[in-house]
Amino acid sequence: MSGLDEKVQDVYEEVLQRNPGELEFHQAAHEVLDSLSPVIAKHPEYTDAAIIRRMCEPERQIIFRVPWVDDAGTVQINRGFRVEFNSALGPYKGGLRFHPSVYLGIIKFLGFEQTYKNALTGMPIGGGKGGSDFDPKGRSDGEVMRFCQAFMTELYRHIGEYTDVPAGDIGVGGREIGYLFGQYKRITNRYESGALTGKGLTWGGSQVRQEATGYGTVFFTAEMLAARGQDLEGRQVIVSGSGNVAIYAIEKVHQLGGTVIACSDSSGFVVDEKGIDLDLLKQIKLAQRGRISEYADLRGCSARHVRGESIWQLPCDIALPCATQNELHQKDAKQLVANGCLVVAEGANMPCTPKAVRLLTDAGVAFAPGKAANAGGVATSALEMQQNASRDSWSFDHTERRLADIMRGIHTRCLETADKYGTPGNYVAGANIAAFTQVADAMLALGLI
Repeated sequence: MSGLDEKVQDVYEEVLQRNPGELEFHQAAHEVLDSLSPVIAKHPEYTDAAIIRRMCEPERQIIFRVPWVDDAGTVQINRGFRVEFNSALGPYKGGLRFHPSVYLGIIKFLGFEQTYKNALTGMPIGGGKGGSDFDPKGRSDGEVMRFCQAFMTELYRHIGEYTDVPAGDIGVGGREIGYLFGQYKRITNRYESGALTGKGLTWGGSQVRQEATGYGTVFFTAEMLAARGQDLEGRQVIVSGSGNVAIYAIEKVHQLGGTVIACSDSSGFVVDEKGIDLDLLKQIKLAQRGRISEYADLRGCSARHVRGESIWQLPCDIALPCATQNELHQKDAKQLVANGCLVVAEGANMPCTPKAVRLLTDAGVAFAPGKAANAGGVATSALEMQQNASRDSWSFDHTERRLADIMRGIHTRCLETADKYGTPGNYVAGANIAAFTQVADAMLALGLI
């Protein structure tokens, strides 16, 4: 990757030197730095105070051993991480990911992105991320519980409602958050609801939290279409993934009049020209933790399962990548453009490669980066923190309205910032610059800390 302004090129080279082998972090840093030329020209004080360089270095990186015992009585060892990236706007806030692919570079990239995403929400939260290379897939509830307890036995000393507030991410759902919070409560002897978010509704959780990332992505997509004088009614939509984000993106698309015709998991994708049967999908993926291939078997002749091919080959009006990082490549973007796709909005974190993003934007496809489009999850986590702090509980409708307002505000802010800095309609530049300047101004105000 190259093409950076000479004033930030040295910062990027330092990122490469100080973080060798962490390709995802390099990619995330390059994407933000690539947007900052007009900001540097307008605000030399950021350069004078080394704001960009400071923003690319986490405030704290924690790596720890997680020993636990499986059902066979064998001691297992995993590695745990928490990267507390930036607290200029508030306590660190970001999810925990349990997946075999997790290593420091993944967590650092996610924490870096989280800092900007959280700034865009307008909520008083900083950015952080954590997780482990532990894989909960195929593990019993007892094994997951013992791992979570061992993980929290170290993590508890680094978190708290005024310090760092983790939530869920890939591999960490309501079950895992419950075990983690139970161990935190056990060790600290405090019922500190605000120490974690994504909790169950009966013990401090928020309505809409489960749905928030998927719903928020679709709310943002609807705003993108509205800016073009269009809407979701009658649109054909492809959603990659079939986890929490994807399922609730599908739900909201259907509620707003669109039709999701395909979704996926690591085994392939299913196509259902009648529209994905959401109840059946939830039964398979949420209740049974099954594979997407089972959907085609149970749905019948209207659906088919496809292995070894890209879901992005299918014609669609809107594409929502909601699975994982770097899943949509240049050749996929080329196919989407050829098929007349109007909008691509990232429901996952950095699911589109840089070449794919460039091709989409050059072709005039409206493209929304994850830090803007999928900010609904952390926004609702912050709403959960508000409710915990006030010992309150809001209705589903009230919380969903708050979420919709936040996503509408992020969309407006991205477009207005893009216009202000000479890149009209560019959501990537608008999101990066709006978030960067907010964090940078807070860092200047707080002094050299």
